[in-house]
Amino acid sequence: MNLIFLIFTLKNSLTKIILNLFPRPLLIKISIWIRPIIYLYYKGNKFLDPIDGKSYRKFLPYGYGKQRQNALSPGTLSLERHRQMWLYLQNETNFFQDNLKVLHIAPEQEFLRKFRKMKNLDYISADLYSPIVDVKADILDLPFPDNSFDVVFCNHVLEHINDDRKAMSELYRVLKPGGWGILQVPMKNSLEKTYEDFTITDPKERQKHFGQYDHVRWYGLDYFQRLQSVGFHTNALYYSQRFSEEEIKKFGLIKNEILPLVSK
Repeated sequence: MNLIFLIFTLKNSLTKIILNLFPRPLLIKISIWIRPIIYLYYKGNKFLDPIDGKSYRKFLPYGYGKQRQNALSPGTLSLERHRQMWLYLQNETNFFQDNLKVLHIAPEQEFLRKFRKMKNLDYISADLYSPIVDVKADILDLPFPDNSFDVVFCNHVLEHINDDRKAMSELYRVLKPGGWGILQVPMKNSLEKTYEDFTITDPKERQKHFGQYDHVRWYGLDYFQRLQSVGFHTNALYYSQRFSEEEIKKFGLIKNEILPLVSK
């Protein structure tokens, strides 16, 4: 327990070093066995993770640059955007009831675990590097037929891809007519136009300009125009704003975070 306490109460600067030093697949593997111990340490009643229904005395800080306090749930390792997405699926859709074929690109660990168990879903996870997916696949050339899926999830992937419109077009191609999806990206609501510069390749410079060492852009509000350019209908939903201030704090949400919804 002392080792776990040390790891997860590190000063912000050391936490940043760990996030930037170790590749994401390795962090995923480590988190699988260490997560249950973290949960026991952080049990409480101040915060509630809607994904697992468990309460905590605090959430963990998280961020590659400036750390956000009470951002990472100790039990599911979910961030604010994941909890907002879960609440939307739970409250506004029939995702947990309808028979759906679902494609999930670079799946979040807890979503993967839960969605795989849902008998109403024909669920396929895909990624080029993740060690926990069903299909190794390049988002620029997905190995699925046209009009294959009822639902597509692709969260915080497109900001890593130089040719993001090609990736968007592939997601659109495999989505069925009438299908829908959630395609989250890091976005600055203050930016009208996406900021990208492909001459910036140094990891430190990318973190300085784009917020993370392996990102190639900050999306602005024109993100939805990019999605529309490949055929998607879009909805920039500020879903967290439907909750009270008390609920936003309890669930660990960001009030002005956009949930990008798409449909075909």
